[in-house]
Amino acid sequence: MDHGFGLSWPSEAELNEIRQTVSKMAARRPDEVRVVASPYRICPLGAHIDHQGGTVSAMTVNKGILLGFIPSGDTQVVLRSGQFKGEVRFRVDEIQSPRHTIKTNDKIDTHDSSNHYEECKWGNYARGALYALHSKGNHLFQGITGYICGTKGLDSSGLSSSAAVGVAYLLAFESANNLMVSPEENIEYDRLIENEYLGLRNGILDQSAILLSRHGCLLCMNCKTKEYKIIHPPKVQMNHKTELQKAYKILLAFSGLKHALTNNPGYNCRVSECQDAARILLDASGIGTLEPLLSNVEQEAYQTHKCKLEPSLAKRAEHYFSENSRVIKGLEAWAAGKMEDFGMLITASGLSSIQNYECGAEPLVQLYKILLRAPGVYGARFSGAGFRGCCVAFVDASHAAEAASFVKREYQKFQPELASKLEQGTAVLICEAGDCAHVI
Repeated sequence: MDHGFGLSWPSEAELNEIRQTVSKMAARRPDEVRVVASPYRICPLGAHIDHQGGTVSAMTVNKGILLGFIPSGDTQVVLRSGQFKGEVRFRVDEIQSPRHTIKTNDKIDTHDSSNHYEECKWGNYARGALYALHSKGNHLFQGITGYICGTKGLDSSGLSSSAAVGVAYLLAFESANNLMVSPEENIEYDRLIENEYLGLRNGILDQSAILLSRHGCLLCMNCKTKEYKIIHPPKVQMNHKTELQKAYKILLAFSGLKHALTNNPGYNCRVSECQDAARILLDASGIGTLEPLLSNVEQEAYQTHKCKLEPSLAKRAEHYFSENSRVIKGLEAWAAGKMEDFGMLITASGLSSIQNYECGAEPLVQLYKILLRAPGVYGARFSGAGFRGCCVAFVDASHAAEAASFVKREYQKFQPELASKLEQGTAVLICEAGDCAHVI
């Protein structure tokens, strides 16, 4: 379905290029090629609390994953990537087993149908999409011939490229097999890809943002109940008492730090610490039978019993409860068009991620502080887990170019080696709000 959003991404040039590539791969006409546009997401407020059932905010940007594909007419799947070498081949009727149970002592179990694990590792998200669809009883009769690529320089960047890839494959397989699947169902399918198939202990924020966002709006999701709402920016009222939201841009400033989230013990360790804190607080409240999630702890019970937590667990709990509060205040600021207030909350979120969640690598902390000094910036924080990737900032649209130049110049002073690894054209990107994932 072509949503016809009329947005700046993907451009006609990008669409034409990917259609030509798939056309040659499949020996079919370019107009037969369908394209999934699966955008990257940012999380202005609600950092690191989705896995605890907290309330989060998110929106997409006008950058992301493009997956061009043609239904293959048989069960064969053939995939190539703009970022990675090799060709991935498998069939939609193959049984897919979770990858994190297959890999043992760096050797691959003989049940794995990949001939060359390293060469085809990037295809795991496509296999994971099949795993998720099969596990929910969907019958797939047709594979795809496809080519996947992301916005240049943004893979492993902290913008949830992994969820964008998972969602892209889900939408492609569903389109090829005429499956009618709701965004809510696809949120669960992508959770299966990441949690069960790949073994990553994350929440549902990323895929929810990618599948539910609306252009210019802020998505608010309760990760415990899965209820969500779309917060629109203010519109001019007849009495003119409501101010329009100030024109803003989104800055993405890259650190040059890149490594896979699943390989960093820090992320899963923080999740466990939050659960440990919840367990202690629930036991102290006399309701230890509840699932150990901080969202199951009442604010009043937290205040009463937080003295029972050891220092590191106390910090994780403080981050959760203060961040939940910032999300609620942030939604009010967004709806009222108060970008300065919204930005201050984002900055406070970034500080809590550093001090209470203790997740910021030094280059990212430096980048965060540089953004706060940049002209016109309303607020900034890490994008992603804070162990690698980038920082995100909201900036007055009229100062965006000046702010981007300032950040590039200052980061070069603090981290010359990492800055030298970044392409000057994409070291700091000026972005706009995006829309949800869709098939063109």
